[in-house]
Amino acid sequence: MRSVLVVGASLAGLGAVRALREEGYEGAITVVGEERHLPYDRPPLSKQFLTGEYDAAALALGDAEEYQDLDADWLLGARAVRLAPAARTVTLADGRDLRADAVVIATGATARTLPGARGLAGVHTLRTLHDAEALRAELTTGRPAVAVVGAGFIGAEVASSARSLGLDVTVIEAAQAPLERALGREMGLVCASFHADHGVRLLCGAGVAGLEGVGRVTGVRLADGRVVPADVVVVGVGARPATDWLDGSGLQVDDGVLCDAGCATDIPQVVAVGDVARCLDLFTGGHTRVEHWTSATDQPRTAVRTLLTGVSAPAPAAAPYFWSDQYRHRIQFAGHLRPGDEPQLVEGDLESRSFAAVYRREGRAVAVLAVDQAKAFVRMRRTLRACVVALPRPA
Repeated sequence: MRSVLVVGASLAGLGAVRALREEGYEGAITVVGEERHLPYDRPPLSKQFLTGEYDAAALALGDAEEYQDLDADWLLGARAVRLAPAARTVTLADGRDLRADAVVIATGATARTLPGARGLAGVHTLRTLHDAEALRAELTTGRPAVAVVGAGFIGAEVASSARSLGLDVTVIEAAQAPLERALGREMGLVCASFHADHGVRLLCGAGVAGLEGVGRVTGVRLADGRVVPADVVVVGVGARPATDWLDGSGLQVDDGVLCDAGCATDIPQVVAVGDVARCLDLFTGGHTRVEHWTSATDQPRTAVRTLLTGVSAPAPAAAPYFWSDQYRHRIQFAGHLRPGDEPQLVEGDLESRSFAAVYRREGRAVAVLAVDQAKAFVRMRRTLRACVVALPRPA
């Protein structure tokens, strides 16, 4: 293998480049990135960057010396539009064809938005540095009323940041509790109290019918007819994997690029990593697309070992992990929930907003949650056991 093409100049893409060099690969590496920035850290976009604590330079992943040592060719501001796997060729929007012996797909995901949002000023999603720069400019100009659609992690973090700037904030959530899908209703209701504690209005069980305004947004119209006035609307309703450019490639795509536990696709010498990859998860036993920072750092090492050995090389089963900072609280979660998994408090108490809980299924610990209990979380995380501890041997 003399050349590797990494499509996506993301954290996962950079991780693949680093892993290739760490494993001793000395061939050519080319990285294609749609954004004009070198890889940067995304988690602070909804927190320290929005509040002005960080600037763009503080988000940089790696420095000039590291990039020189990695010896990769970075094609930034270039968008991939087609993959021909048999020829290992990626076509760019400007018509260029790039060929390599192996391809790493790391194109990430794109933020979902609301119907009617296109062309309406004041409506934002938050996925890229460009998104964050545009939103920060609006939040720090005057004292706009802010409506956040979606009380997931991004929505809650944006609400927390906007409130810390002294702004009037309303959060609109279709479910009966924030983070209900990720944490269950009981713990989601605890997270609802974070908003209330800081004077943020939270509307749960509220569907969105559309946006108000001509040229610029003036409010969010709810399904029950109410209108939430807003000068700025932030849409945090999830993301979809960036796989459109793979149409016609022959790769299996179903809410992401389908991969085995070693990040290998069904086409030899093509692997996928990060938010775009839907890999077999040895912890849950099913295919999962995990949009978290830890996956974007761990999967590239697995994928590179698969490429360099020619054999799918899954890492040991590990519980998916994520964290979120909201209203000066650190929320940490590891594992995977199913309906019916009930949390049991084992440290602290809910009233103080400092606690740790374990979720059990048929007597077995399947997930742990901690709020401002980092030491307890580390200890409890070790108790989690995978559903699948090893892959079956080939017949």
